[in-house]
Amino acid sequence: MIRGLIRSRWGWMIILALFFTVCAISVGWHHRVDLTAEKRFSLSASTQKLLLQLDTPVTVKVFLTGELPSDYRKLGNAVKDLLAEFRDVSNNNVRVEFEKPGEGLSDTAKMVLFDSLARMGVVFERSETVSNDDAKATSQMIMPSALVYYKNRKPYAVDLRSSRKVFRNYNVLTDVPQEDKEATRNAAEALLEFKFADAIDKLTRTYIPTVAYAVGNGEPVDLRVNDLGENLRNEYRLGVFDLKQGYPRPEDINALLIVKPTIPFTDEDKLKLDQYVMHGGKIIWCIDKLYAELDSLMRSQADFVAFDRNLNIDDLLFKYGVRINSDLLQDLNCSKIPLVIGYNPDNSPRMQRQPWPYYPFLSVANNNPISRNLDRVLPVFPSSIDTVQSPGVRKTVLLASDSNSRTLSSPALVSLNSVRTEDDFRSFNKSHIPVAVLLEGEFTSLFANRLVPAVKDSVARALGKPFAQASVTPTKQIVISDADIATNAVSTTTGPLPMGMLPFENYRFANREFFLNSVDYLVSTSGIFESRNKDITLRLLDKQKVTEQRGLWQFINIVIPVLLVLLFGLVLQWRRKNKFAVKAV
Repeated sequence: MIRGLIRSRWGWMIILALFFTVCAISVGWHHRVDLTAEKRFSLSASTQKLLLQLDTPVTVKVFLTGELPSDYRKLGNAVKDLLAEFRDVSNNNVRVEFEKPGEGLSDTAKMVLFDSLARMGVVFERSETVSNDDAKATSQMIMPSALVYYKNRKPYAVDLRSSRKVFRNYNVLTDVPQEDKEATRNAAEALLEFKFADAIDKLTRTYIPTVAYAVGNGEPVDLRVNDLGENLRNEYRLGVFDLKQGYPRPEDINALLIVKPTIPFTDEDKLKLDQYVMHGGKIIWCIDKLYAELDSLMRSQADFVAFDRNLNIDDLLFKYGVRINSDLLQDLNCSKIPLVIGYNPDNSPRMQRQPWPYYPFLSVANNNPISRNLDRVLPVFPSSIDTVQSPGVRKTVLLASDSNSRTLSSPALVSLNSVRTEDDFRSFNKSHIPVAVLLEGEFTSLFANRLVPAVKDSVARALGKPFAQASVTPTKQIVISDADIATNAVSTTTGPLPMGMLPFENYRFANREFFLNSVDYLVSTSGIFESRNKDITLRLLDKQKVTEQRGLWQFINIVIPVLLVLLFGLVLQWRRKNKFAVKAV
């Protein structure tokens, strides 16, 4: 049939017409099939919906480009592939630019530019790479960031790195943790879709949620909540609500923050919070049940007893499905604090960083979207949480201790050296003790069938709606048994530090990311959070085998294919000679 078409008068014209038709269709129609097990090249339904709704172009400037180390080069390629998919799904409403800021500028102009970018949220990182061949170290400035622009709004900075650092297996008592850089970059790659989709969602949304910081019960309003306020102010309408002055209303406040109260709650306070929840309000509880502060220990250099603050909210939280226990949680996988271990000949103190079990590292192994793909979170004197039966409420553990934990019941003696003997080590025999829990569903009021009609009428007048004995609509709450996860330390020399950073510690834990994820999960309605559950399996070659068997695999992949082609040619030539050779008469 094809041979006949070629020989016909119009055959070549028909073939050319078909060729150009196929080319035109291929330009306008793009489709690919994702055959990976984890669907790493597929966008979530919520992300696709967000991109299809774009009616004005969004510009993404990516600064992770140029000559990069191998781990960052892989991350840069993943960013390029993802944004190409964003562009195709959005009908070219996502425009991508790769640039390396500062090229061709003088050092002074470059520093001014970098300072401007840093104020916008662009992060800088100095990468040190060592060549295996000549053992030479190379230092390079990298900007693993992107800026997302939409209309005339302030650009949104995206940190392409993961807040989660993956470490190789190590002994928590004797070894220094060593980061697995390839696994860390892989964790960053898994979060790229969420980060860019979240940035586009926050820039294009028409409604900005309101988050209120509750006061009236001794909550801090000083520099200890500086980082909390600065970060929430950038993404939400942030306000302060005095619980003593009125009833919080879900119509006005999308989420209420209760951070480190120190004064007991009255029954009226609890009634206000209860009715806020019953009518659909969302609360993040950051509670220090026991009084235990490191400053007290460092000032006195002596043991002290951690005691219950008696905040009078146990019954309210118990009704909602959790109980914060009167204890202190310890774990051997913990942070270190500087302690005086002796004195030098000139009588100056000799400092050394010692493990401090009261600062346990927190994480969780389940697939909840809040703490998945996060680095470790650092608490300060946390307590344990128990979940209790509460019909209609689903509980999800967001943060828990590691596998070598124990609890000290109140009144708990806090000392600089709390692990002294072998028996003390053996007592760390508990695992994965909860410290933060997500509650979702329909709650029952603590005050159901307990109030007289006159009080109910008073509540109805204050709220503008009837007293509710149960949830009018499903809602969410998050209970954290350590308020210092959401507060920040204050240095006497540099001022307030970021959340998750200790004085004299050049490392920031993921407290800020966890807290912001918690707020976002409660108030967000876009469904973007489902993309946080994406997981990309890291499939690496054995580096030792690669080094040892390098010559063998080079021979197999380079020499053998050439030999096979030559052999095939010789066999083919030999067969032709035998087949077509003229036989002698």
